[in-house]
Amino acid sequence: MLIKIYPENPNPKAIEQVVSILRKGGLIIYPTDTVYGLGCDITNQKAIERVCRLRGIKPEKANFSFICHDLSHISDYIKPIDTTVFRLIKKALPGPFTFIFNANNNVPKLLSSNKKTVGIRVPDNNIARCIVKELGNPIISTSIHDDDEIIEYTTDPELIYEKFKDTVDAVIDGGYGDNIPSTVVDCTSGEFEVIRQGKGLIEDYV
Repeated sequence: MLIKIYPENPNPKAIEQVVSILRKGGLIIYPTDTVYGLGCDITNQKAIERVCRLRGIKPEKANFSFICHDLSHISDYIKPIDTTVFRLIKKALPGPFTFIFNANNNVPKLLSSNKKTVGIRVPDNNIARCIVKELGNPIISTSIHDDDEIIEYTTDPELIYEKFKDTVDAVIDGGYGDNIPSTVVDCTSGEFEVIRQGKGLIEDYV
């Protein structure tokens, strides 16, 4: 199904409808402050396996990031970080960044790779954050790629729906998405290392 939600003032009933789908193990495609993402509830093993099948990857090899609601939500899934790192993410989030941290034992075993790290996102998008707040735990985030060799990411939710309506349970139309992904920053050593330069400029916050 295609569910229209306005980012300025997300309709609580529509958010509840999406959360209900997630709680039943459903997959959703949803807007962020960068590209549209494919996701599910991180506590639902079967849903995670469905996402992996859709992306053609093994769960233990997957580098999914988690969409969290706020900073306190992040601390549930990562090992303690030093003050410098905390100050930086407090300034940069919500925003177009994926921060990689050392994972703690709350990260589902299915997603614990040998590296024991986790990518965390708090997007500057009300729809995504309202969903995870209502759900009570993060959702997985993996970008929706386009088959076109020139355009890497699909930005039109109606086109996304046409392509994925038979493989996911809901597509959220939150308006046009961006076609630049998040900037990925590795914080596992206590330093800030940009792994992928995307929409966010970490230099603005250091």
